[in-house]
Amino acid sequence: LHGSQLQGDLPTVQLAVNNALTTLLRTPIESFGASRTDEGVHALCNMYHFDYEEPLHPQFKYRINAILPEMVALKQVYVANNPELNARFDAVSRKYRYKIYAKKNPFLQYRALYFPFHINLQALDATAAVLKEYTNFETFSKRNTQTKTFNCKIIEAYWEEHGAELHFVIKANRFLRGMVRGIVGTQLQIARGKGDLADFRAIIESKDCSRADFSVTGNGLYLEEIAYSEGALTPIYDEQQY
Repeated sequence: LHGSQLQGDLPTVQLAVNNALTTLLRTPIESFGASRTDEGVHALCNMYHFDYEEPLHPQFKYRINAILPEMVALKQVYVANNPELNARFDAVSRKYRYKIYAKKNPFLQYRALYFPFHINLQALDATAAVLKEYTNFETFSKRNTQTKTFNCKIIEAYWEEHGAELHFVIKANRFLRGMVRGIVGTQLQIARGKGDLADFRAIIESKDCSRADFSVTGNGLYLEEIAYSEGALTPIYDEQQY
């Protein structure tokens, strides 16, 4: 699939969702996604809202999964307690995970970044720790973005080991275009000895995206969680749980 957002007739997640909803509900339906992911990026969780006034079929989840392509699955259905809720703008946080591995493994191809270089794990931990000290992340925003502000509140940022893999986990109230990949790529350069913690701080404070490294591939990136205010959503339980 060519990412999540609509791109004309190109196969995307949003197009698949719209087509499945329109087929099942027998009326034109347009969905609106909470987060935009590029081609190659994985979404373990994404949220889409759509407007529909009639009660959903008791087996709605089962039936729509039978229509959706194999690469897309509906995991849960909710009713928004505020009918004006917007999946994108009312989300209070998003959480991403980026996976890397150092030893060649065909089973991880397209699922994590192959990075066969010596890296300083202490440097990774140190660069992750300072992220919460900053709010302006213009350095890690790709050019030609339509955002009105580069301010983000980082809630969590850390590296952890999972067997032969290293994972970077980051949670924030919002993210900029290319932000996670820019942060990961720049951290990896520091961890390879191409600078120190003071250099990493200087890169952030420069607000210059040309100083960040956006070269890491999208296949290591996972959108893992999207959260809303408590009580914003009520789950609908399908009669057939699969």
